[in-house]
Amino acid sequence: MEVCYQLPVLPLDRPVPKHVLSRRGAISFSSSSSLFGAPDPRQLSQRRGAISYDSSDQTALYIRMLGDVRVRSQVGFEPEQRSSHPYMGIDFRNLHTRLGCGATPASSTPERRVRRLLSLQRYLHSSRLLRGAPQQIPLPILDEDYTGQARCMLEKVGNWNFDIFLFDRLTNGNSLITLTFHLLNQYGLVELFQLDMVKLWRFLVLVQEDYHSNNPYHNAVHAADVTQAMYCYMHEPLLAKSLTSYDILLGLLAAATHDLDHPGVNQPFLIKTDHYLASLYRNTSVLENHHWKSAVGLLRETGLFSHLPTEDRLNMERELGSLILATDISRQNDYLSRFRLHLDQGNLCLTNANHRHFVLQMALKCADICNPCRPWELSKQWSEKVTDEFFQQGDIEKKHKLEVNPLCDREVNTVGNIQIGFMTYVAKPLFAEWARFSDTRLSQTMLGHMGLNKASWVSLQQQEQSSSAAEEAELGAAAATGASKDIPQGSGAS
Repeated sequence: MEVCYQLPVLPLDRPVPKHVLSRRGAISFSSSSSLFGAPDPRQLSQRRGAISYDSSDQTALYIRMLGDVRVRSQVGFEPEQRSSHPYMGIDFRNLHTRLGCGATPASSTPERRVRRLLSLQRYLHSSRLLRGAPQQIPLPILDEDYTGQARCMLEKVGNWNFDIFLFDRLTNGNSLITLTFHLLNQYGLVELFQLDMVKLWRFLVLVQEDYHSNNPYHNAVHAADVTQAMYCYMHEPLLAKSLTSYDILLGLLAAATHDLDHPGVNQPFLIKTDHYLASLYRNTSVLENHHWKSAVGLLRETGLFSHLPTEDRLNMERELGSLILATDISRQNDYLSRFRLHLDQGNLCLTNANHRHFVLQMALKCADICNPCRPWELSKQWSEKVTDEFFQQGDIEKKHKLEVNPLCDREVNTVGNIQIGFMTYVAKPLFAEWARFSDTRLSQTMLGHMGLNKASWVSLQQQEQSSSAAEEAELGAAAATGASKDIPQGSGAS
Protein backbone atom coordinates (compact mmCIF):
# COMPACT_ATOMS: atom_id res chain seq x y z
CA MET A 1 0.00 0.00 0.00
CA GLU A 2 1.38 3.41 -0.94
CA VAL A 3 1.26 5.83 1.96
CA CYS A 4 1.58 9.56 1.38
CA TYR A 5 1.17 12.13 4.12
CA GLN A 6 0.19 9.05 6.17
CA LEU A 7 -3.26 9.40 4.56
CA PRO A 8 -3.80 7.20 1.47
CA VAL A 9 -6.33 8.10 -1.20
CA LEU A 10 -7.83 5.22 -3.13
CA PRO A 11 -9.22 5.84 -6.64
CA LEU A 12 -12.59 4.40 -7.56
CA ASP A 13 -11.02 1.93 -9.96
CA ARG A 14 -8.77 0.43 -7.29
CA PRO A 15 -10.06 -2.72 -5.51
CA VAL A 16 -11.07 -2.10 -1.91
CA PRO A 17 -11.47 -4.91 0.66
CA LYS A 18 -15.07 -5.83 1.40
CA HIS A 19 -14.61 -5.41 5.15
CA VAL A 20 -13.73 -1.75 4.60
CA LEU A 21 -16.70 -1.12 2.35
CA SER A 22 -19.11 -2.54 4.90
CA ARG A 23 -18.06 0.03 7.52
CA ARG A 24 -19.66 3.45 7.69
CA GLY A 25 -17.25 6.10 6.47
CA ALA A 26 -14.23 3.84 6.69
CA ILE A 27 -12.53 4.76 3.39
CA SER A 28 -12.07 7.87 1.30
CA PHE A 29 -12.61 7.99 -2.47
CA SER A 30 -11.21 10.39 -5.00
CA SER A 31 -12.44 10.81 -8.56
CA SER A 32 -8.91 11.03 -9.93
CA SER A 33 -6.52 8.09 -9.97
CA SER A 34 -3.58 10.49 -10.27
CA LEU A 35 -4.20 11.66 -6.72
CA PHE A 36 -3.02 8.33 -5.38
CA GLY A 37 0.61 9.15 -6.01
CA ALA A 38 0.82 12.64 -4.57
CA PRO A 39 -2.46 14.12 -3.32
CA ASP A 40 -2.90 17.82 -2.94
CA PRO A 41 -3.46 18.71 0.75
CA ARG A 42 -6.28 21.05 -0.27
CA GLN A 43 -8.08 18.16 -1.93
CA LEU A 44 -7.39 15.91 1.05
CA SER A 45 -9.20 18.34 3.31
CA GLN A 46 -12.36 17.99 1.21
CA ARG A 47 -12.66 14.26 1.75
CA ARG A 48 -15.34 12.86 4.00
CA GLY A 49 -13.42 9.93 5.48
CA ALA A 50 -10.06 8.24 5.37
CA ILE A 51 -7.93 5.41 6.64
CA SER A 52 -5.02 6.87 8.57
CA TYR A 53 -1.96 5.48 10.31
CA ASP A 54 -1.14 7.38 13.48
CA SER A 55 2.63 7.75 13.80
CA SER A 56 2.39 8.40 17.53
CA ASP A 57 1.01 4.91 18.13
CA GLN A 58 2.35 2.44 15.61
CA THR A 59 0.74 -0.60 17.20
CA ALA A 60 -2.79 -0.07 15.95
CA LEU A 61 -4.77 0.88 12.90
CA TYR A 62 -7.15 3.78 13.36
CA ILE A 63 -10.11 4.45 11.11
CA ARG A 64 -11.53 7.92 11.06
CA MET A 65 -15.31 7.98 10.85
CA LEU A 66 -16.21 11.17 9.03
CA GLY A 67 -19.21 10.22 6.96
CA ASP A 68 -21.06 7.54 5.07
CA VAL A 69 -19.61 5.83 2.05
CA ARG A 70 -21.76 4.42 -0.71
CA VAL A 71 -20.40 2.31 -3.53
CA ARG A 72 -22.29 1.86 -6.78
CA SER A 73 -23.53 -1.67 -7.41
CA GLN A 74 -21.69 -1.98 -10.73
CA VAL A 75 -18.36 -1.83 -8.94
CA GLY A 76 -19.07 -5.38 -7.86
CA PHE A 77 -19.01 -5.10 -4.08
CA GLU A 78 -21.63 -6.28 -1.64
CA PRO A 79 -24.10 -3.70 -0.30
CA GLU A 80 -23.40 -1.97 2.97
CA GLN A 81 -24.30 -3.86 6.09
CA ARG A 82 -23.56 -3.07 9.72
CA SER A 83 -21.41 -5.91 10.95
CA SER A 84 -17.87 -6.85 11.78
CA HIS A 85 -15.56 -7.99 9.01
CA PRO A 86 -12.06 -9.30 9.77
CA TYR A 87 -9.12 -8.34 7.62
CA MET A 88 -8.97 -11.60 5.72
CA GLY A 89 -5.90 -12.03 3.58
CA ILE A 90 -4.25 -8.73 4.52
CA ASP A 91 -1.04 -8.55 6.52
CA PHE A 92 -0.59 -5.07 7.96
CA ARG A 93 2.81 -5.83 9.45
CA ASN A 94 4.58 -4.50 6.35
CA LEU A 95 3.62 -1.05 5.17
CA HIS A 96 5.50 0.47 2.24
CA THR A 97 6.17 4.14 1.86
CA ARG A 98 8.20 6.32 -0.47
CA LEU A 99 10.85 8.76 0.55
CA GLY A 100 9.49 12.08 -0.60
CA CYS A 101 5.75 12.09 -1.07
CA GLY A 102 5.90 14.31 -4.12
CA ALA A 103 7.99 11.87 -6.16
CA THR A 104 6.51 10.57 -9.37
CA PRO A 105 6.16 6.83 -10.05
CA ALA A 106 9.08 7.04 -12.48
CA SER A 107 11.39 8.52 -9.87
CA SER A 108 14.56 6.63 -9.09
CA THR A 109 14.26 7.40 -5.38
CA PRO A 110 14.91 4.13 -3.52
CA GLU A 111 12.14 2.55 -1.50
CA ARG A 112 12.52 1.55 2.11
CA ARG A 113 10.41 -0.91 4.03
CA VAL A 114 8.78 0.29 7.21
CA ARG A 115 7.86 -2.41 9.71
CA ARG A 116 5.28 -1.47 12.29
CA LEU A 117 4.37 -3.44 15.34
CA LEU A 118 0.90 -4.87 15.46
CA SER A 119 -1.35 -5.20 18.43
CA LEU A 120 -1.44 -8.76 19.73
CA GLN A 121 -4.75 -9.55 18.09
CA ARG A 122 -3.54 -8.52 14.63
CA TYR A 123 -0.25 -10.33 15.08
CA LEU A 124 -2.06 -13.53 16.02
CA HIS A 125 -4.48 -13.05 13.16
CA SER A 126 -1.68 -12.55 10.64
CA SER A 127 0.22 -15.59 11.85
CA ARG A 128 -2.93 -17.69 11.74
CA LEU A 129 -3.60 -16.59 8.19
CA LEU A 130 -0.13 -17.74 7.21
CA ARG A 131 -0.84 -21.10 8.79
CA GLY A 132 -4.22 -21.32 7.09
CA ALA A 133 -6.15 -21.20 10.38
CA PRO A 134 -9.27 -19.05 10.78
CA GLN A 135 -9.33 -16.00 12.98
CA GLN A 136 -10.87 -16.58 16.40
CA ILE A 137 -11.74 -13.06 17.55
CA PRO A 138 -12.86 -10.00 15.62
CA LEU A 139 -10.79 -6.85 15.47
CA PRO A 140 -11.87 -4.19 17.96
CA ILE A 141 -12.68 -1.41 15.50
CA LEU A 142 -16.00 0.20 16.33
CA ASP A 143 -17.95 3.32 15.59
CA GLU A 144 -17.91 5.81 18.43
CA ASP A 145 -21.62 5.40 19.09
CA TYR A 146 -21.11 1.70 19.75
CA THR A 147 -18.24 2.16 22.19
CA GLY A 148 -20.18 4.91 23.92
CA GLN A 149 -23.12 2.58 24.50
CA ALA A 150 -20.79 -0.11 25.81
CA ARG A 151 -19.34 2.35 28.31
CA CYS A 152 -22.83 3.27 29.43
CA MET A 153 -23.61 -0.39 30.02
CA LEU A 154 -20.46 -0.82 32.12
CA GLU A 155 -21.74 1.87 34.45
CA LYS A 156 -24.53 -0.59 35.37
CA VAL A 157 -22.41 -3.74 35.38
CA GLY A 158 -23.71 -4.63 38.84
CA ASN A 159 -27.32 -4.81 37.60
CA TRP A 160 -28.67 -8.38 37.55
CA ASN A 161 -30.58 -7.57 34.34
CA PHE A 162 -27.28 -6.85 32.55
CA ASP A 163 -27.71 -7.98 28.93
CA ILE A 164 -24.44 -9.70 28.06
CA PHE A 165 -25.61 -10.45 24.51
CA LEU A 166 -26.14 -6.76 23.78
CA PHE A 167 -22.85 -5.90 25.44
CA ASP A 168 -21.05 -8.47 23.30
CA ARG A 169 -22.47 -6.87 20.15
CA LEU A 170 -21.53 -3.39 21.29
CA THR A 171 -17.95 -4.48 21.98
CA ASN A 172 -17.66 -6.23 18.61
CA GLY A 173 -17.43 -9.67 20.19
CA ASN A 174 -14.92 -8.61 22.84
CA SER A 175 -17.22 -8.74 25.86
CA LEU A 176 -14.92 -10.92 27.96
CA ILE A 177 -11.85 -8.73 27.42
CA THR A 178 -13.72 -5.47 27.96
CA LEU A 179 -15.70 -6.59 31.00
CA THR A 180 -12.82 -8.27 32.85
CA PHE A 181 -10.45 -5.38 32.18
CA HIS A 182 -13.06 -2.92 33.43
CA LEU A 183 -13.72 -4.85 36.65
CA LEU A 184 -10.02 -5.26 37.42
CA ASN A 185 -9.61 -1.51 37.01
CA GLN A 186 -12.74 -0.72 38.99
CA TYR A 187 -11.42 -2.65 41.99
CA GLY A 188 -8.02 -1.01 41.61
CA LEU A 189 -6.35 -4.39 41.24
CA VAL A 190 -4.11 -3.34 38.36
CA GLU A 191 -2.37 -0.74 40.50
CA LEU A 192 -2.50 -2.74 43.72
CA PHE A 193 -0.82 -5.83 42.25
CA GLN A 194 1.36 -3.73 39.92
CA LEU A 195 0.12 -5.58 36.84
CA ASP A 196 1.81 -4.70 33.58
CA MET A 197 -0.89 -3.32 31.27
CA VAL A 198 0.58 -4.92 28.15
CA LYS A 199 0.85 -8.32 29.82
CA LEU A 200 -2.66 -8.02 31.24
CA TRP A 201 -4.17 -7.09 27.89
CA ARG A 202 -2.27 -9.88 26.17
CA PHE A 203 -3.49 -12.36 28.78
CA LEU A 204 -7.13 -11.32 28.34
CA VAL A 205 -6.86 -11.49 24.56
CA LEU A 206 -5.41 -15.00 24.74
CA VAL A 207 -8.10 -16.08 27.19
CA GLN A 208 -10.88 -14.86 24.90
CA GLU A 209 -9.21 -16.45 21.90
CA ASP A 210 -8.96 -19.83 23.64
CA TYR A 211 -12.72 -20.02 24.03
CA HIS A 212 -14.26 -21.78 21.02
CA SER A 213 -16.55 -19.32 19.27
CA ASN A 214 -18.28 -22.18 17.41
CA ASN A 215 -19.61 -23.59 20.68
CA PRO A 216 -23.24 -22.52 21.05
CA TYR A 217 -22.94 -22.23 24.83
CA HIS A 218 -19.44 -22.75 26.25
CA ASN A 219 -17.85 -19.73 24.60
CA ALA A 220 -16.39 -16.36 25.61
CA VAL A 221 -19.84 -14.79 26.01
CA HIS A 222 -20.71 -17.40 28.64
CA ALA A 223 -17.43 -16.65 30.41
CA ALA A 224 -18.26 -12.93 30.36
CA ASP A 225 -21.72 -13.65 31.74
CA VAL A 226 -20.27 -15.74 34.58
CA THR A 227 -17.74 -12.99 35.33
CA GLN A 228 -20.52 -10.40 35.54
CA ALA A 229 -22.53 -12.67 37.86
CA MET A 230 -19.46 -13.27 40.02
CA TYR A 231 -19.05 -9.52 40.35
CA CYS A 232 -22.68 -9.23 41.51
CA TYR A 233 -22.13 -11.90 44.17
CA MET A 234 -18.87 -10.41 45.41
CA HIS A 235 -20.70 -7.10 45.64
CA GLU A 236 -23.20 -8.53 48.14
CA PRO A 237 -22.88 -7.00 51.64
CA LEU A 238 -21.52 -10.09 53.40
CA LEU A 239 -18.79 -10.63 50.84
CA ALA A 240 -18.06 -7.00 50.02
CA LYS A 241 -16.97 -6.27 53.59
CA SER A 242 -15.04 -9.52 54.01
CA LEU A 243 -13.23 -10.32 50.77
CA THR A 244 -9.66 -9.16 50.36
CA SER A 245 -8.26 -7.76 47.14
CA TYR A 246 -6.49 -11.07 46.64
CA ASP A 247 -9.82 -12.91 46.92
CA ILE A 248 -11.44 -10.58 44.41
CA LEU A 249 -8.59 -10.98 41.93
CA LEU A 250 -8.83 -14.76 42.18
CA GLY A 251 -12.61 -14.68 41.83
CA LEU A 252 -12.56 -12.59 38.67
CA LEU A 253 -9.75 -14.60 37.05
CA ALA A 254 -11.46 -17.89 37.91
CA ALA A 255 -14.76 -16.69 36.45
CA ALA A 256 -13.09 -15.51 33.24
CA THR A 257 -11.15 -18.76 32.73
CA HIS A 258 -13.44 -21.37 34.28
CA ASP A 259 -14.37 -22.95 30.89
CA LEU A 260 -11.20 -22.13 28.98
CA ASP A 261 -10.71 -24.20 25.81
CA HIS A 262 -13.99 -26.08 26.34
CA PRO A 263 -14.42 -28.56 23.47
CA GLY A 264 -18.23 -28.34 23.41
CA VAL A 265 -18.79 -31.90 24.70
CA ASN A 266 -19.11 -33.23 28.23
CA GLN A 267 -16.87 -35.47 30.30
CA PRO A 268 -18.69 -38.77 29.58
CA PHE A 269 -18.17 -38.15 25.86
CA LEU A 270 -14.42 -37.67 26.36
CA ILE A 271 -14.22 -40.84 28.44
CA LYS A 272 -16.12 -43.13 26.06
CA THR A 273 -14.14 -41.85 23.07
CA ASP A 274 -10.81 -42.45 24.88
CA HIS A 275 -9.86 -38.80 24.51
CA TYR A 276 -6.33 -37.98 25.58
CA LEU A 277 -7.64 -35.50 28.18
CA ALA A 278 -9.61 -38.27 29.87
CA SER A 279 -6.46 -40.38 30.06
CA LEU A 280 -4.35 -37.44 31.23
CA TYR A 281 -6.65 -36.61 34.14
CA ARG A 282 -7.70 -40.22 34.84
CA ASN A 283 -11.39 -39.61 34.12
CA THR A 284 -11.69 -37.24 37.09
CA SER A 285 -12.90 -33.64 36.57
CA VAL A 286 -11.42 -33.91 33.10
CA LEU A 287 -12.73 -30.63 31.67
CA GLU A 288 -12.21 -28.62 34.85
CA ASN A 289 -8.61 -29.79 35.16
CA HIS A 290 -8.04 -28.83 31.53
CA HIS A 291 -9.58 -25.38 32.06
CA TRP A 292 -7.35 -24.83 35.09
CA LYS A 293 -4.15 -25.99 33.41
CA SER A 294 -4.95 -23.91 30.33
CA ALA A 295 -5.40 -20.82 32.50
CA VAL A 296 -2.10 -21.48 34.30
CA GLY A 297 -0.41 -21.92 30.94
CA LEU A 298 -1.59 -18.50 29.77
CA LEU A 299 -0.56 -16.87 33.05
CA ARG A 300 2.93 -18.25 32.64
CA GLU A 301 3.12 -17.54 28.92
CA THR A 302 2.23 -13.88 29.40
CA GLY A 303 4.18 -13.52 32.64
CA LEU A 304 1.29 -11.63 34.21
CA PHE A 305 2.48 -12.42 37.74
CA SER A 306 6.16 -12.91 36.95
CA HIS A 307 7.05 -9.97 39.20
CA LEU A 308 5.61 -11.74 42.27
CA PRO A 309 7.63 -14.13 44.44
CA THR A 310 7.60 -17.72 43.17
CA GLU A 311 5.80 -19.04 46.24
CA ASP A 312 3.03 -16.46 45.85
CA ARG A 313 2.61 -17.31 42.17
CA LEU A 314 2.32 -21.03 42.89
CA ASN A 315 -0.20 -20.44 45.68
CA MET A 316 -2.27 -18.28 43.36
CA GLU A 317 -2.24 -20.96 40.66
CA ARG A 318 -3.31 -23.63 43.18
CA GLU A 319 -6.15 -21.54 44.55
CA LEU A 320 -7.25 -20.63 41.04
CA GLY A 321 -7.44 -24.35 40.31
CA SER A 322 -9.42 -24.97 43.49
CA LEU A 323 -12.04 -22.46 42.36
CA ILE A 324 -12.28 -23.81 38.80
CA LEU A 325 -12.47 -27.44 39.96
CA ALA A 326 -15.46 -26.51 42.11
CA THR A 327 -17.51 -25.94 38.94
CA ASP A 328 -17.53 -29.69 38.20
CA ILE A 329 -21.26 -30.40 38.14
CA SER A 330 -20.66 -34.07 39.01
CA ARG A 331 -19.42 -32.94 42.43
CA GLN A 332 -22.39 -30.68 43.05
CA ASN A 333 -23.78 -32.71 45.95
CA ASP A 334 -20.43 -32.78 47.76
CA TYR A 335 -20.12 -29.00 47.79
CA LEU A 336 -23.81 -28.48 48.50
CA SER A 337 -23.80 -30.86 51.48
CA ARG A 338 -20.76 -29.13 52.95
CA PHE A 339 -22.32 -25.70 52.40
CA ARG A 340 -25.59 -26.82 53.99
CA LEU A 341 -23.71 -28.24 56.99
CA HIS A 342 -21.87 -24.97 57.55
CA LEU A 343 -25.16 -23.04 57.39
CA ASP A 344 -26.92 -25.45 59.76
CA GLN A 345 -24.10 -25.16 62.28
CA GLY A 346 -23.67 -21.42 61.68
CA ASN A 347 -19.89 -21.72 61.78
CA LEU A 348 -18.95 -19.91 58.58
CA CYS A 349 -16.42 -17.26 59.61
CA LEU A 350 -15.46 -14.94 56.77
CA THR A 351 -12.41 -13.69 58.65
CA ASN A 352 -11.01 -17.17 58.06
CA ALA A 353 -9.20 -17.40 54.70
CA ASN A 354 -10.27 -21.01 54.14
CA HIS A 355 -13.92 -20.17 54.76
CA ARG A 356 -13.74 -17.18 52.42
CA HIS A 357 -12.24 -19.41 49.74
CA PHE A 358 -15.04 -21.94 50.19
CA VAL A 359 -17.65 -19.19 49.84
CA LEU A 360 -15.90 -18.06 46.66
CA GLN A 361 -16.18 -21.62 45.38
CA MET A 362 -19.92 -21.61 46.04
CA ALA A 363 -20.27 -18.17 44.46
CA LEU A 364 -18.52 -19.38 41.30
CA LYS A 365 -20.74 -22.46 41.21
CA CYS A 366 -23.80 -20.21 41.40
CA ALA A 367 -22.43 -17.87 38.73
CA ASP A 368 -21.70 -20.80 36.43
CA ILE A 369 -25.31 -22.05 36.42
CA CYS A 370 -27.17 -18.78 37.07
CA ASN A 371 -28.91 -18.74 33.67
CA PRO A 372 -32.26 -19.97 35.09
CA CYS A 373 -32.14 -17.04 37.53
CA ARG A 374 -31.85 -14.35 34.86
CA PRO A 375 -34.88 -12.51 33.44
CA TRP A 376 -36.85 -14.60 30.97
CA GLU A 377 -35.56 -12.82 27.86
CA LEU A 378 -31.97 -13.69 28.79
CA SER A 379 -32.63 -17.04 30.42
CA LYS A 380 -34.50 -18.37 27.39
CA GLN A 381 -31.60 -17.53 25.07
CA TRP A 382 -29.13 -19.34 27.31
CA SER A 383 -31.45 -22.34 27.62
CA GLU A 384 -31.69 -22.66 23.86
CA LYS A 385 -27.93 -22.32 23.44
CA VAL A 386 -26.98 -24.97 26.00
CA THR A 387 -29.60 -27.37 24.63
CA ASP A 388 -28.30 -26.79 21.12
CA GLU A 389 -24.82 -27.77 22.32
CA PHE A 390 -26.22 -30.89 23.98
CA PHE A 391 -28.03 -31.91 20.82
CA GLN A 392 -24.94 -31.33 18.70
CA GLN A 393 -23.08 -33.80 20.91
CA GLY A 394 -25.95 -36.26 20.53
CA ASP A 395 -25.79 -35.94 16.76
CA ILE A 396 -22.07 -36.74 16.84
CA GLU A 397 -22.72 -39.77 19.04
CA LYS A 398 -25.34 -41.05 16.62
CA LYS A 399 -23.11 -40.43 13.62
CA HIS A 400 -20.30 -42.51 15.10
CA LYS A 401 -22.67 -45.13 16.53
CA LEU A 402 -21.79 -44.34 20.14
CA GLU A 403 -24.13 -44.68 23.08
CA VAL A 404 -26.24 -41.51 23.04
CA ASN A 405 -26.50 -39.56 26.27
CA PRO A 406 -30.26 -39.26 26.94
CA LEU A 407 -29.81 -35.57 27.74
CA CYS A 408 -28.30 -35.03 24.27
CA ASP A 409 -30.93 -36.84 22.19
CA ARG A 410 -33.04 -34.33 20.30
CA GLU A 411 -35.57 -37.04 19.44
CA VAL A 412 -36.27 -37.71 23.10
CA ASN A 413 -35.77 -34.37 24.86
CA THR A 414 -36.89 -30.79 24.41
CA VAL A 415 -35.53 -27.51 25.69
CA GLY A 416 -38.39 -27.24 28.16
CA ASN A 417 -37.94 -30.73 29.58
CA ILE A 418 -34.22 -30.21 30.10
CA GLN A 419 -34.67 -26.82 31.75
CA ILE A 420 -37.46 -27.90 34.06
CA GLY A 421 -35.40 -30.86 35.26
CA PHE A 422 -32.27 -28.74 35.66
CA MET A 423 -34.07 -26.10 37.71
CA THR A 424 -35.77 -28.68 39.91
CA TYR A 425 -32.83 -30.94 40.74
CA VAL A 426 -29.72 -28.78 40.28
CA ALA A 427 -30.32 -25.02 40.34
CA LYS A 428 -33.08 -24.68 42.94
CA PRO A 429 -31.28 -26.58 45.75
CA LEU A 430 -28.09 -24.58 45.19
CA PHE A 431 -29.68 -21.14 45.07
CA ALA A 432 -31.94 -21.92 48.02
CA GLU A 433 -28.86 -22.52 50.16
CA TRP A 434 -27.17 -19.43 48.76
CA ALA A 435 -30.23 -17.41 49.79
CA ARG A 436 -29.85 -18.83 53.31
CA PHE A 437 -26.26 -17.60 53.35
CA SER A 438 -26.93 -14.23 51.74
CA ASP A 439 -30.56 -13.30 52.27
CA THR A 440 -30.59 -10.17 50.17
CA ARG A 441 -32.75 -8.62 47.51
CA LEU A 442 -30.57 -10.15 44.80
CA SER A 443 -31.03 -13.66 46.20
CA GLN A 444 -34.79 -13.26 46.33
CA THR A 445 -34.77 -11.80 42.81
CA MET A 446 -32.88 -14.83 41.50
CA LEU A 447 -35.28 -17.27 43.15
CA GLY A 448 -38.23 -15.27 41.84
CA HIS A 449 -36.90 -15.32 38.28
CA MET A 450 -36.27 -19.04 38.53
CA GLY A 451 -39.83 -19.70 39.60
CA LEU A 452 -41.25 -17.56 36.80
CA ASN A 453 -38.94 -19.13 34.20
CA LYS A 454 -39.89 -22.63 35.28
CA ALA A 455 -43.58 -21.73 35.03
CA SER A 456 -42.94 -20.30 31.55
CA TRP A 457 -41.30 -23.53 30.38
CA VAL A 458 -44.16 -25.58 31.84
CA SER A 459 -46.65 -23.38 29.99
CA LEU A 460 -44.71 -23.74 26.72
CA GLN A 461 -44.60 -27.50 27.20
CA GLN A 462 -48.35 -27.62 27.70
CA GLN A 463 -48.93 -25.51 24.59
CA GLU A 464 -46.69 -27.80 22.54
CA GLN A 465 -48.49 -30.87 23.84
CA SER A 466 -51.88 -29.32 23.09
CA SER A 467 -50.86 -28.39 19.56
CA SER A 468 -49.42 -31.89 19.00
CA ALA A 469 -52.61 -33.48 20.27
CA ALA A 470 -54.68 -31.24 18.00
CA GLU A 471 -52.56 -32.17 14.98
CA GLU A 472 -52.88 -35.86 15.78
CA ALA A 473 -56.65 -35.48 16.14
CA GLU A 474 -56.86 -33.76 12.76
CA LEU A 475 -54.78 -36.47 11.12
CA GLY A 476 -56.93 -39.15 12.74
CA ALA A 477 -60.11 -37.44 11.58
CA ALA A 478 -58.76 -37.12 8.05
CA ALA A 479 -57.80 -40.79 8.01
CA ALA A 480 -61.22 -41.79 9.33
CA THR A 481 -62.96 -39.67 6.68
CA GLY A 482 -60.96 -41.34 3.94
CA ALA A 483 -61.75 -44.79 5.30
CA SER A 484 -65.48 -44.03 5.59
CA LYS A 485 -65.59 -43.03 1.93
CA ASP A 486 -64.07 -46.35 0.89
CA ILE A 487 -66.37 -48.56 3.01
CA PRO A 488 -69.71 -47.95 1.16
CA GLN A 489 -68.05 -48.54 -2.18
CA GLY A 490 -66.69 -51.82 -0.97
CA SER A 491 -70.05 -52.94 0.52
CA GLY A 492 -71.89 -51.97 -2.63
CA ALA A 493 -69.53 -54.03 -4.75
CA SER A 494 -70.09 -57.02 -2.52
